[in-house]
Amino acid sequence: MNAVEIEEAISVLAERPFDAEEFPYAFLEAFGNKETTLKRLRKGESNKSDLGGVLQTNNIHIATCKPGEVTRTLEALKASPATARAKARFVLATDGELFEAEDLTIDDAPVSCTYADFPNHFGFFLPLAGITTVKQVRESSFDIRATSRLNRLYLELLKDNPEWGTAQRRHDMNHFMARLIFCFFAEDTEIFNGSRAFTSAVETMSAKDSANTHEVISTLFRAMNTKAEERAAAGIPRWADGFHYVNGGLFSGSADVPRFSRIARSYLLHIGSLDWKKINPDIFGSMIQAVADDDERGALGMHYTSVPNILKVLNPLFLGDLREKLEEAGDNARMLLNLRKRMSKIRVFDPACGSGNFLVIAYKEMRAIEAEINRRRDEADRRTEIPLTNFRGIELRDFPAEIARLALIIAEYQCDVLYRGQKEALRDFLPLDAQNWITCGNALRLDWLSLMDVDRKGVKYRADDLFHTPLDQAQIDFENEGGETYICGNPQFKGARKQTASQKEDMSLLFEGHNDFKDCDYVVGWFIKAAEFISKCQARFAFVSTSSISEGEQVAHLWSRLYGMDCHIYFAHRSFKWRNNASNNAAVTCIIIGVCQGKPKSAALYDGDTRRDVQCISPYLVAGDEIYVKAHSAPLSLGFGRMVSGSMPRDDGNLLFSSDEAKAVVQEDSRAEIFIRNFVGSQELTGHRGRKCLWIEDSDLNTAISVRGIAARISDVRSFRAASSAKTTQGYASIPHKFAQRAHKPGLSIAVAKTSSESREFLPADLFTESTVISDAAFAIYAPSIWQLGIISSTLHRVWIATVCGRLKTDFRYSTTLGWNTFPVPTLTEKNRADLTRCAEDILLTREAHFPATIADLYDPDAMPDDLRAAHERNDEVLERIYIGRRFKNDTERLEKLFELYTKMSAVAGAGKKRKVGAA
Repeated sequence: MNAVEIEEAISVLAERPFDAEEFPYAFLEAFGNKETTLKRLRKGESNKSDLGGVLQTNNIHIATCKPGEVTRTLEALKASPATARAKARFVLATDGELFEAEDLTIDDAPVSCTYADFPNHFGFFLPLAGITTVKQVRESSFDIRATSRLNRLYLELLKDNPEWGTAQRRHDMNHFMARLIFCFFAEDTEIFNGSRAFTSAVETMSAKDSANTHEVISTLFRAMNTKAEERAAAGIPRWADGFHYVNGGLFSGSADVPRFSRIARSYLLHIGSLDWKKINPDIFGSMIQAVADDDERGALGMHYTSVPNILKVLNPLFLGDLREKLEEAGDNARMLLNLRKRMSKIRVFDPACGSGNFLVIAYKEMRAIEAEINRRRDEADRRTEIPLTNFRGIELRDFPAEIARLALIIAEYQCDVLYRGQKEALRDFLPLDAQNWITCGNALRLDWLSLMDVDRKGVKYRADDLFHTPLDQAQIDFENEGGETYICGNPQFKGARKQTASQKEDMSLLFEGHNDFKDCDYVVGWFIKAAEFISKCQARFAFVSTSSISEGEQVAHLWSRLYGMDCHIYFAHRSFKWRNNASNNAAVTCIIIGVCQGKPKSAALYDGDTRRDVQCISPYLVAGDEIYVKAHSAPLSLGFGRMVSGSMPRDDGNLLFSSDEAKAVVQEDSRAEIFIRNFVGSQELTGHRGRKCLWIEDSDLNTAISVRGIAARISDVRSFRAASSAKTTQGYASIPHKFAQRAHKPGLSIAVAKTSSESREFLPADLFTESTVISDAAFAIYAPSIWQLGIISSTLHRVWIATVCGRLKTDFRYSTTLGWNTFPVPTLTEKNRADLTRCAEDILLTREAHFPATIADLYDPDAMPDDLRAAHERNDEVLERIYIGRRFKNDTERLEKLFELYTKMSAVAGAGKKRKVGAA
């Protein structure tokens, strides 16, 4: 269950008559407990309570009680030995009138409220459903409740007005919902005359059977779009006089309203009973946009971008500098005035703004700084000089674009109340400004320069029918020539293989027809677009991205272009979990990259909560030169063997056997044994299954086909290859006894998995004799030096592969040309090689001592044997001392040294090639 579904279930429970005996089970059911779990609790099989209540191990101890006994009962639950034994996180007591609960694992204040109000605190109990929430969402119960109610109303209206859900009318439906949200907010914040003015008007003036509810709401909407002196002529009845002229385009255009059923009318009145003063525009927008999004409604209320994560972008982008200037100014009136003037000209632009989270947070933070300036200058009640029109965005979908503007309007009003007082805020709030500053369109196709007015003093950009504003009113004049522009946001993360045809076309245009866009995530498009923007004006940008753009081939594709535009990283957050989804602790591994025009004198590199000032940040987000690793056809490091892909059967499975199948063939004819070898790919390396294969030389073909079990398989291979539509495969039909591609050689070989789970601390690799054929699902080094296995099995090599080769989903993806051939190792002495050989042998012998455990068993991070871990530690110790004379402190230090060495070695290799060409 997600948070919204839980809130709905809890609300229904609170509305029922209180049943003391049934309440604990109904409460647990509301948080997703299955009927079988509840049945065991009812029977007492899993109920550990010693107070006659219900105790669920690791979760909660609940007890109902007589009137007036709630507080005493809660204390008894806390003191209960059973509570402690069962490691219950929560205790809860209620008598149907009062409700009290406490989280025993944290110091937050306990919940104490009337029974009817306990759904307002449902976020407190979300861990019961396995939802580990950040504090912000836990405290945003109102936003989730409001979203839930609006969703129920939305679906009910579409059920009775299906035409409003069609593509032709979806915009009208979404616009109607935006109007409702404004009305609910306005009636609870005294923007309208009287508390619950809108809801009361609907309740009073519409019939209980809902026959005219749509007409009443339509009348109110028309009133809010008509000036007081024009209402009589427009036929607006007197009962609507209490509603101010709103303007701003929000109520302009059609006043059509969908028809309401009794249920829909009831939902609307219930929504109006919520306290909309509690609305949090920081995250409300991204939640409410899900109401109108079919794909997101299933996870309604779960998608948000937390304020701390947004500030990871905004603080180093520009807010931190503003706060530093405020600190420097102290009480100096002139310096404070200059800072205020500077802030009034700052533009903040989110070209993938969604429902406006980044813009809202930027606005509120800047208002807080401005308020402190005004306080120090004894001008606390001064009207803000920070215009909303300086906070611009682009959003592909119309409803989030409308919600973004509405969220900013709400944020402005709330800031005015906070810093200037309710009276001043109300005086300046209505009518709304009719200017448009959120554009609905495809950000990768629009001209950002014209939207942001950076080339000339005034811009006359006409937005697309946003808020139904007539085009001749959608003109904005900035009076802020020379102001700074900061671009920020959280663009789409779509991977290269998941993009739609339209998105691929977007990328192709940005890459000017070059094919390397096919390997790039969609977010790369925003980096290129933003780089083009800041190369033409005074601006900086910072985006959240998946960590994949700082790994693998994408690095070269992106940064060859950005460096070519003289764009450089001036701050970055290394990978961290970006929790956009509070359900089931889900998170995406993200990075943040801030880019400026011209090379900065220094740069800030963030890793978790630590900041390090460095001279330069590489595109792999480590301190180091601005280089990106290119594929090499041969190893840079001396003594490295050639690594190739293993042998490919292309046989429809006919040259391969399971262990049992191979045994059966040999039992039938013992001559088969000499043709059957072990077959190892990535899966076999990690021990998931063991396979065998046929390996037949031309000189042995006659003997092989005289074995019935082998002859039949060879015949099937011939038929399969001959029937293939691929000409290359058809050609291999003439050698049906052989693998299509044969890399196998006599002697020892090292096999390396092509993909490997990120949970393993070391890459799967092993040493084999010639009786094992390595498949094309793995890479192989034939006739290797054993010390090379020590290199591959090291932490240093795993870190390098994870960084420069990229990933397949979350798994490490090995590459010969990008990973093995580029791996930089200092020149090794004979002693170095002997030491590494001994380490590699120790690892192999330790594995052998745990036979028949597989690599999957042995390298489970939670169950790795101590002696095997010690063998790897010795290997790492020996290798890392070759680099710096000691162990590296962490992976960041490892990467910095590796890139430093790679830069030197690749430069020497490049110079060697040039000399060779010149000599020729």
